[in-house]
Amino acid sequence: MTQNNGLFQYSLKNVRRKPLRTGILIASIALLTASLVFALSFIVQVNSGLKTISDRLGADIIVVPAGSRGAAEDVLVENKVKSFYMDKDILSRLAKIKGISRMTAETYLVTLGGICCDVPDALIVAFDQDTDFIITPWLEKKLNRKLRPGEAIAGATSAFNIGVGLMEVDSQLFGNVFKIVGVLDKTGTGLDNALFVDDSNIGNIIKNGKSGLKPNQISIVFIKVADGVDPTSVVREISDNIFDVNAVVRKDIGKGLVVTFKEINSIFYVTVTLAGILSLFLAWAIFSAMANERMREVGIMRAVGAKESHVVSLFLSEVGIIGAAGSVMGIVAGTLLSMVLSRGYTLLHKLPGGLGMPDRLMIAIACFIVGLGICLVGSFASLRRLKKLEPLAAIKEA
Repeated sequence: MTQNNGLFQYSLKNVRRKPLRTGILIASIALLTASLVFALSFIVQVNSGLKTISDRLGADIIVVPAGSRGAAEDVLVENKVKSFYMDKDILSRLAKIKGISRMTAETYLVTLGGICCDVPDALIVAFDQDTDFIITPWLEKKLNRKLRPGEAIAGATSAFNIGVGLMEVDSQLFGNVFKIVGVLDKTGTGLDNALFVDDSNIGNIIKNGKSGLKPNQISIVFIKVADGVDPTSVVREISDNIFDVNAVVRKDIGKGLVVTFKEINSIFYVTVTLAGILSLFLAWAIFSAMANERMREVGIMRAVGAKESHVVSLFLSEVGIIGAAGSVMGIVAGTLLSMVLSRGYTLLHKLPGGLGMPDRLMIAIACFIVGLGICLVGSFASLRRLKKLEPLAAIKEA
């Protein structure tokens, strides 16, 4: 223990000999590690958020009017307020498709702030409580009953927007007064930005409001497939038999965003790789200079009986100090950077969840290994030269 402590103190003293040179290498490793931490934090958070949205939709397949897939993804993924409609008879046509276990329809209506309602622009979701498996589980758990005519529940974001901090709040929607009787837990989907009513209210909404909705229209169908059935095969059958709709497998929701982020990820990876190569060459140059300066010292050490392992341990200890210092500084800076700058990215605000401590810990460990690894690889050539050094020749050359 004392020997190890002495080795560390001696190595630390050697590292301090050239503070400017050491500082440049530490700063290089820190910048590389900070960039890597920031990139991985961004990538992991986006991928995790999109997966969470997909998992929380509660359906294997969604069906929307032809040409409306982008609008549906805007609603479900990006919390945008949009409406799109198709005839309700699509349900009877879908019922003929093999492999479908359950399905339910929802109708999306967009409020117009200052015209029809006393709430900001918001999405009103009318759903069928008899077939629904998206909202009903929450109702059974929290409200313990079905919604009655004239009642509504608010999504987490809508509740905040209209100031619903207490229950029993009235809101006028499309000329109809609805009593807000509950607030949904945050789902991380665009449905957080909605108010939910039973579809039995649609008649009055069409009659009294400026909704643009016609009788027997719906917006979206959520489908669960039977056990053992591949959702992709059901989507293919829907596409082959029903031409006026778009069917999408749950995992493909937000696929356009995924593709975009893959391109962004590739830019991150290329940038970090180039920075890593630059840091590697810098480490090689600095450790080569350190080795050249230590020739005489190492020769004397070997001449008085120091083993090759002692020289290796000393040099690796110095490499480890520099690599660890740079990596830790970079991890701290990169983590703070990702936490501060992520607040300015609108999309990251809209995605559910965030990076938890386990995620940040795994990113930190990976980046620490990379930072330390750059130093070890950069010192390899110098270390080999010191190992093969002949004591007398080293003393004479110095």
